[in-house]
Amino acid sequence: MHIGVVAKRDTSRAVELADRIRGRVDATVTLDELTAEALGTEGRSVSNLAACDLVVSVGGDGTFLFTAREVSPTPIMGVNLGEVGFLNAVSPGDCVAAVRSAVERLRKGEATFHELPQIHTEGEGLELPAAVNEVAIVGPQRGRNNGIGYDIHVDGERYAGGRGDGVLVSTAAGSTAYNLSEGGPLVHPDLSAFVVTEMCPADPMPPLAVPTSAEITVQIEDTANAVIVADGRSRERVDPPTAVRLYPSETPVRIAGPRLDFFAALGKLE
Repeated sequence: MHIGVVAKRDTSRAVELADRIRGRVDATVTLDELTAEALGTEGRSVSNLAACDLVVSVGGDGTFLFTAREVSPTPIMGVNLGEVGFLNAVSPGDCVAAVRSAVERLRKGEATFHELPQIHTEGEGLELPAAVNEVAIVGPQRGRNNGIGYDIHVDGERYAGGRGDGVLVSTAAGSTAYNLSEGGPLVHPDLSAFVVTEMCPADPMPPLAVPTSAEITVQIEDTANAVIVADGRSRERVDPPTAVRLYPSETPVRIAGPRLDFFAALGKLE
């Protein structure tokens, strides 16, 4: 049994927990390179940890998203260091027991995983990693006389269009992040849906939840250029007029360990 551990960068508490897991779990444990360096041992790049049976992410949602992008579909367990942590269900005090339990279930062939859909984005000359939380299609700047002109179609039928700062397509997992700040709805993680939210539109439509099986097309017009951003990290510029297609990735994120108490996590937003 081979376990990978990725700890939040430059965070001594995360490094400490990674070391605790390494020393107390009955399995081969490999750390990411930066964490291993902090502990004076050898590690591997995060992408190489995809060969493990399980990868543990120690940090916040940002660390989890980074890990998921590099190792999916390898199962991931998220250990939350105290932020809102909607993707991290394990507390620091429970991390060793949770990893031990997951290892035992894997050995017995009894492991089950909660799968999160990811958003695949494609267009002419456009290539982005799958997004766990959201994809934003925006102008080079936000605000009056900026933004983009757009038309949004769902399975070929027009839903909305006009001009605004941009268009946001989020997963249920991402509904508590950028989507919420743009006025989109909270979506329970058990609901299989993507949410389409216009960003400061001149002529708004309410945000729309669609089945994850739907294909969303955003036609971008009337702007010098636009930026496509996946999970706030991966960015690509495109030259309008152009169409961007968004649909579920073939590879979901597989989450190991206990289920998140969604409503308790919502309390941290207050």
